[in-house]
Amino acid sequence: MNRIPATIVTGFLGAGKTSLIQHLIANADGRRIALIINEFGDVGVDRELLLGCGDESCGADDIVELANGCICCTVADDFLPTMQALLGRDDVPEHIVIETSGLALPKPLVKAFAWPEVRSRVTVDGVVAVIDGPAVAAGLFASDPAAVQAARLADPSLDHDDPLEELFEDQVQCADLIVLNKIDLLNGDAGAVEAEIKTRGRPNVPILETSHGRIEPRVLTGIGAAAESDLDTRPSHHDSADDHDHDDFETMRVPLGAVTDADALQSRLTSLAATYGWLRVKGFVAVDGRPLRHVVQGVGARINGYYDRPWGPDEQRRSELVVIGRQGLDRAGILRDLRG
Repeated sequence: MNRIPATIVTGFLGAGKTSLIQHLIANADGRRIALIINEFGDVGVDRELLLGCGDESCGADDIVELANGCICCTVADDFLPTMQALLGRDDVPEHIVIETSGLALPKPLVKAFAWPEVRSRVTVDGVVAVIDGPAVAAGLFASDPAAVQAARLADPSLDHDDPLEELFEDQVQCADLIVLNKIDLLNGDAGAVEAEIKTRGRPNVPILETSHGRIEPRVLTGIGAAAESDLDTRPSHHDSADDHDHDDFETMRVPLGAVTDADALQSRLTSLAATYGWLRVKGFVAVDGRPLRHVVQGVGARINGYYDRPWGPDEQRRSELVVIGRQGLDRAGILRDLRG
């Protein structure tokens, strides 16, 4: 029996993974694609975005959310039962797409496909790493990449790893295809960003430039890597550890009151991102007088907002954001200033 191909989509916070998957679903040409969405924290924003894509392929039964936990740390408890449920359906999917959280290590997930109960039915067609081009250009995957590298060269025996840099490198080194996203915001610096990525990834891994995650689906889903069979070629900073933790990061929910002006909220978020130094903000907002749901997406101080779909007749209009940052977020200050 032919095995079902699965694509793992990895990438740091706000790189554009959900946009890439939305484009893939919108151009599925009738193929039955099942999605497994993993988010860091307990507010499921990405699944809601995919359900709001307006495409018939975005059926509720085909989108499984694994929230409040990192998929690479909960393989046995969450991922494997989800896979078994998908494989036990009468309408077995023709392709499975897994979007990891921005804080997940992809290699432990690839390892799970080598488990006998999965390997006989599914193969990892490819690991796709989505890279936020402007973020890499600004060095946001590490607080000071040049200083970290200089320190390593000065004394290789010391551990100077920055957790953001480790995550970035683990995601890139596991990839079969790298999607350099948001190329429209790079202002001609794509060559330098590609050179930076190549120094951290495996040799001969193709890098494709795009904006808004718009990549030809056949390129994403026809890699044929069988990644579970060549784990030794995919180095990781955590190969010697049984697991990893996320103590360097934390997430918080921010319920908002009535929002009368979406542009004013976006300006406030831009200012507060610089004040509090969070990494990511996302969520949904009910704007007074507007029948459509407003989506907020932000990486650092780059905040975007758009209306995606009408609020449902039985759906509660609510405004709530998720903020992700390094450990030690000023929760009281963020709550005060966002609600003020």
